[in-house]
Amino acid sequence: MKIIVPMAGRGSRLRPHTLTVPKPLIPVAGKPIVHRLVEDIAGVLNQPIDEVAFIIHESFGEKVEEELLAIAQKLGAKGTIYYQNEALGTGHAIMCAKDSLSGPAVIAYADTLIRADFDLDKNADSVIWVKQVDKPEAFGVVNLNDNGEIIELVEKPKEFVSDLAVIGIYYFKDVAVLKNELQLVIDNNIIHGGEYQINDGIKQMMAKGMKFVPGKVDEWMDCGNKDVTVDTNTRMLGFLHNDGEHLIDYDVKQENSTIIPPCYIGEDVVLINATVGPNVSLGKGCHVIDSTIKNSLIQTHAHIKNANLDNAMIGNHASFDGNFTSISIGDYSVLE
Repeated sequence: MKIIVPMAGRGSRLRPHTLTVPKPLIPVAGKPIVHRLVEDIAGVLNQPIDEVAFIIHESFGEKVEEELLAIAQKLGAKGTIYYQNEALGTGHAIMCAKDSLSGPAVIAYADTLIRADFDLDKNADSVIWVKQVDKPEAFGVVNLNDNGEIIELVEKPKEFVSDLAVIGIYYFKDVAVLKNELQLVIDNNIIHGGEYQINDGIKQMMAKGMKFVPGKVDEWMDCGNKDVTVDTNTRMLGFLHNDGEHLIDYDVKQENSTIIPPCYIGEDVVLINATVGPNVSLGKGCHVIDSTIKNSLIQTHAHIKNANLDNAMIGNHASFDGNFTSISIGDYSVLE
């Protein structure tokens, strides 16, 4: 089994956090999004992973590539890096990894997290994972026949088709079939929204009579923008806390401070006259002084003082003083 992870660019909806850190490497509950995604998929597949292929932008850099290869190595798998330097769509991204597109594979986009129990239908050519949603018109959805098989993909339907939204995780019994169809999409310049889409390859497979079935997840958590990422951090902390996972470093330095679970507190964190939690992630090396923080995601080495934060997201090496009179703020920063 292979796992193919298109990661695309840094992402604009999470600026300024993605100016220095690619979105899939932003930590949620103390672990980068893409780390959690790959490990969770490997865990629920419950079979050996031979290769993990990451499709990234070349600007991500050597350090990021080393971190990604370490994810694969931790699973006992080969790690491979491919580059997509032009934003030409999901189908194009997958084809950037065409040398790895053979045999059974899961394709998973790296801005989503799940809680699920994958049950692969061995008789199906493909499984597309879906989640029931309240507003299907905002998503791509699947249309099912009377046998519960997927017969159509519909992007943001204006009229009701179904309430099963495609979450961006797919299984292919032989991903080489998808590769061949996507090659035809590119060769024939089949473009939607200015890009080559995975859906056009899938639709061609369906037209040839291949069997697609839905797989359902228990939880689907998006990391597309700041608010939903903070919410995902909150939900993930709750899951991990209920699973009994230890989330607070044993050597946190505390002085007159309170931690209200669930929280993730990393190494070398210092808390002085602080109340932290619930639903807070503090990355390595953060200092929190004379502050109250809840429902927030703070990355590494941030220094926070005199603050009362709720629904906040603060990046690496940031310094925030709630009594600020002199400030230095970069592009795309937001103070609300």
